[in-house]
Amino acid sequence: MVHHDEITAAALRIAPHIRRTPVAMLEGLGLDYPIAVKLEHMQHTGSFKARGAFNTLLSQPVPAAGVVAASGGNHGAAVAYAATSLGHAAHIFVPEFAGKSKIDLIRSTGAKLSVLPGTYAEALAAAQAHEAATGAMQIHAYDAPGTVAGQGTVMAEWEAQGLEADTVLIAVGGGGLIGGAMAWLAGRRKLVAVEPRLAPTLHNALAEGPDTTVEVSGVAANALGARKIGRICYDLATAHNITSVLVEDDAITRAQTLLWQRARILVEPAGAAALAALVSGAYTPAIGEKVAVLLCGGNIAPDPLASASH
Repeated sequence: MVHHDEITAAALRIAPHIRRTPVAMLEGLGLDYPIAVKLEHMQHTGSFKARGAFNTLLSQPVPAAGVVAASGGNHGAAVAYAATSLGHAAHIFVPEFAGKSKIDLIRSTGAKLSVLPGTYAEALAAAQAHEAATGAMQIHAYDAPGTVAGQGTVMAEWEAQGLEADTVLIAVGGGGLIGGAMAWLAGRRKLVAVEPRLAPTLHNALAEGPDTTVEVSGVAANALGARKIGRICYDLATAHNITSVLVEDDAITRAQTLLWQRARILVEPAGAAALAALVSGAYTPAIGEKVAVLLCGGNIAPDPLASASH
């Protein structure tokens, strides 16, 4: 388990290195009520992942061999950015399906990058082999206390910014982000875990047990494509009896489009998944229920302005 005081310590530790991301109230998204949003897709490297990466690197000694991470894209970019910012070597392993935008983002940090055929599982196996051969420190994408405590600083920060919501919707991949939120809130607000129907990792684990694995695909698979939920997340989810809902890919892309057309907020599919639960009716708030949505990632592919940088 990760506890409240670990997240408080993480917030102080990483404060000089991360952005305090904005919050806003949005209306006109096809809903008859306003929603609070936190624009965490504006974090360094375009996702919340920088928080966990910095917390891990700042809370323990880093070996001379540096760090290694396997990732579908966002975690790798965050680890690469955090490590190079702090003067450590980093080697990131990603599958080809991470996509050009995220691969280019990792490469831009100056970290060493290996792009492999196959899935995240193959990238993880290669990263583990590198760890064994070199002594580099492995930074897990979601199922490590330092990672989860770092991600929990999102919710701590949001509350400090005056969050008034009764219910917060958060997209789930491996469970690091919502795990941190659960650890911080400890049941003080309702949390709704939102996953694509084509990547129902936590949803299935809650029904079938923590060792359940799923096949993953769909528009958000390179960010929400963990095949097995993290044990930290699973234990917290069962302890707090979390609400879990699934959304279709077309609902995700519709939410993504609404955010751009109505609010000029551009996010990747994973960043729109939590909102998709509201716009599709997968989660319907009670009358008067105040809701909030975490926009967790902005690394859209293809990068709509990539050609402008050349």
